[in-house]
Amino acid sequence: MTRNDKDPRGEEIAVSVRGLVKHYGETKALDGVDLEVREGTVMGVLGPNGAGKTTLVRILSTLLAPDAGRATVAGFDVVRQPRMLRRVIGLTGQYASVDEKIPGWENLYMIGRLLDLPRRDARARADELLERFSLTEAARRPVSTYSGGMRRRLDLAASMIGRPEVLFLDEPTTGLDPRTRNEVWAEVKAMVGDGVTVLLTTQYMEEAEQLASELTVVDRGTVIANGGIEELKAKVGGRTLRIRPADPLQLRPLAHALDGLGLTGLAATTVDTERGSVLVPILSDEQLTAVTGAVVARGLTISSIVTELPSLDEVFLSLTGRRASTPQDTESATDREEVAV
Repeated sequence: MTRNDKDPRGEEIAVSVRGLVKHYGETKALDGVDLEVREGTVMGVLGPNGAGKTTLVRILSTLLAPDAGRATVAGFDVVRQPRMLRRVIGLTGQYASVDEKIPGWENLYMIGRLLDLPRRDARARADELLERFSLTEAARRPVSTYSGGMRRRLDLAASMIGRPEVLFLDEPTTGLDPRTRNEVWAEVKAMVGDGVTVLLTTQYMEEAEQLASELTVVDRGTVIANGGIEELKAKVGGRTLRIRPADPLQLRPLAHALDGLGLTGLAATTVDTERGSVLVPILSDEQLTAVTGAVVARGLTISSIVTELPSLDEVFLSLTGRRASTPQDTESATDREEVAV
């Protein structure tokens, strides 16, 4: 029998948050947050620095107590049943939390014993995870000799020792190079394939698109949007019609002709010379019909006409008024509330 609640579609809910509030002095890190994570899925929690993402993860992993509201993880209340909850979750923060003075194998074995695994099981689990995360050759070396990517993989392995039902990943690829980032993504996908539910906080839109099946966008401690990736793109509104004439010399004449249509609300066209196409922002089906009709009327030979939804970066900018971070950004990806705790 499952401990989890079910959503209206009858699917199991692994994480349920209702009206969560947390203050740091006069600052409201969380101001009535609601969210649900379906079992066996990845929920991406997006937001700029200081949005409240890390505070949310700390409460759900029992490291902080909320000031108000209620949250359950794998059916356990985060306030009333913390000891039971800790046995079914894993947590990987923004920075590796393993002991650098001892070897990787000893880190995993120690965590297994702390989780009350018998010695034989703790040894076997450490060996298994070191192999899975390609760390067997470095198993007996002190973690201080590991590269940043190796430490991150060891940290993920440590979070999996107890075979968690729910895994919290708080900006897990901050500071990693592209190759290591892809390796982490592959491991997260494998975990979900094994039935683990993941709550992922990130500022990287590419990471969200790679891993998340649903998104929750938070800003200044409140949820400002949620849903599937394509659903959020549609909510922001607007499509772009990308028209690619067979003759590149027709790009600017076509753009000029479309600008001259005089349609109400039709934004100016732009020319993408690199991809040989004209971009037309479309806000309604009527505009779409008028623009395609005008293209046909000019008698041009067209290679392709496609409609594109906004990118996730554009969605983020529209919702928060700020651009998303990229892995190349040099500023810290740590939420500002971390300093306050």
